[in-house]
Amino acid sequence: MKLDIEQYRMVKEALHERANLLEIAPHLSSPLPIMLPVYKWWQLPYYWVGIKLYDLVAGSNCLKSSYILSKSRALEHFPMLQKDKLVGAIVYYDGQHNDARMNLAIALTAARYGAATANYMEVVSLLKKTDPQTGQERVSGARCKDVLTGQEFDVRAKCVINATGPFTDSVRKMDDKSAADICQPSAGVHIVMPGYYSPENMGLLDPATSDGRVIFFLPWQKMTIAGTTDTPTGITHHPIPSEEDINFILNEVRNYLSCDVEVRRGDVLAAWSGIRPLVTDPKSADTQSISRNHVVDVSGSGLITIAGGKWTTYRSMAEDTIDAAIKVHNLKAGPSRTVGLFLQGGKDWSPTLYIRLVQDYGLESEVAQHLATTYGDKAFEVAKMASVTGKRWPIVGVRLVSEFPYIEAEVKYGIKEYACTAVDMISRRTRLAFLNVQAAEEALPRIVELMARELNWDDYKKEEELETAKKFLYYEMGYKSRSEQLTDRSEISLLPSDIDRYKKRFHKFDADQKGFITTVDVQRVLESINIQMDENTLHEILNEVDLNKNGQVELNEFLQLMSAIQKGRVSGSRLAILMKTAEENLDGRVLIPVDRSCGGL
Repeated sequence: MKLDIEQYRMVKEALHERANLLEIAPHLSSPLPIMLPVYKWWQLPYYWVGIKLYDLVAGSNCLKSSYILSKSRALEHFPMLQKDKLVGAIVYYDGQHNDARMNLAIALTAARYGAATANYMEVVSLLKKTDPQTGQERVSGARCKDVLTGQEFDVRAKCVINATGPFTDSVRKMDDKSAADICQPSAGVHIVMPGYYSPENMGLLDPATSDGRVIFFLPWQKMTIAGTTDTPTGITHHPIPSEEDINFILNEVRNYLSCDVEVRRGDVLAAWSGIRPLVTDPKSADTQSISRNHVVDVSGSGLITIAGGKWTTYRSMAEDTIDAAIKVHNLKAGPSRTVGLFLQGGKDWSPTLYIRLVQDYGLESEVAQHLATTYGDKAFEVAKMASVTGKRWPIVGVRLVSEFPYIEAEVKYGIKEYACTAVDMISRRTRLAFLNVQAAEEALPRIVELMARELNWDDYKKEEELETAKKFLYYEMGYKSRSEQLTDRSEISLLPSDIDRYKKRFHKFDADQKGFITTVDVQRVLESINIQMDENTLHEILNEVDLNKNGQVELNEFLQLMSAIQKGRVSGSRLAILMKTAEENLDGRVLIPVDRSCGGL
């Protein structure tokens, strides 16, 4: 709208790179239709012109042409959409990918072509030497530290490139303490909700929320992901999602979903915050303006810094950086060959590859599809490592948790992909931590056990890895915010009729009127309705509600739970559902009269 030539070039470049990304990693990326619901008539032509210009700029790289939907067609595609005052919708196409796997595929591809890759490596300081021709100090390498072992060593190089994202300025200051900051970090919070919140093949975008931020609401990994654009933040290794941001996203989502769909805080299965390194160009006259594109900066000592940009344009960012390195340091290199160069797993992948996995190895179809879209043509290597289940079907592929298609063989294979910690496995090799923090915690002991066998961890190391991973889930993946929805300070706001109903339910288990229930009480009721459950599982179920951790659930704790469920702060409570089901079974039991059959047989 402002005829901004820089923005035009950035969009043009991003669309070209998007097309390339879809070509070189077809197993990890795919087109996704995204709907812009329209609730005012004047917005329909306004948004339509903007989206059509987007298609026009894409040119031959346009994935599919955008189109307008009537109100009825919009609701057909997105049935959970708020229909009051809905005028229609505009659908455009964008790309979606598995970001952690894409990052790994790039590193593995680089290694395949001869790059030396190092995981968990930290730069302590930059090495310098004096140029005999000019007398100037030049960067000649880096002092590195292996974070896992503490070992330090020097790496010498003709050229050093600083590509450290939010930590850009800390490395620049190693080169020149007086260097002005160019990185302006901003945080974006994302939440994951159950898949039923969105259709399987249609996303939603709100370009103008109550405070001007953009909200997206997309199907992702068979779940639903929702998130915001960026807000200013400090730099940290461990960004934590705030409850305020989580509730902001939920409130905006409520505005667009039908009143038939209750958007509950308890349905947030995972939440996280990511830091995006926006930059100001140090060579720009207006140093306060944030560059929308990436910036390549060369210091007086020859340190090359690449900062800014975004995921889609990573390849062109790398090309510009290497071009600068070649020019500044007189390096010998041919033209770039990365356009059209397949990433790890992409070359021999096809949409039907998973069928061969099912037929050749006896994997479940869901597991086979997951392996094919995660590892591409390398999925066969994972399948070869899969354990025999001992069942008639599936023949191989023991799952880490029942509701997700991740299998134990992926842990063994993940170690071949540089995985060093349990956190690596639950967040960067699989996506369990990002999809459901409780499922990730459930899988952790088995993951640690499998990694310990491969990496020869002792008992101390296993315990350390388990605790570190739990801490990661608790703080960085939103488990803390989730668990705090039910605390010993939670208010009980129930109607008197509800309190009476829940008290009666509780007393069906607390037959001795003790004022609390234990695993023994629950076991007794379950046995009376012919339900068997082992004591360890029952202990886990009660422990979720046992706020003071005294081994029993008091009436007050139970009422707090039911109040939190009514408010939507807690969902999927195993104890609440178990007690409700048991009560319905007990109340529904009616003795069949036998007098007319002479007392029965």
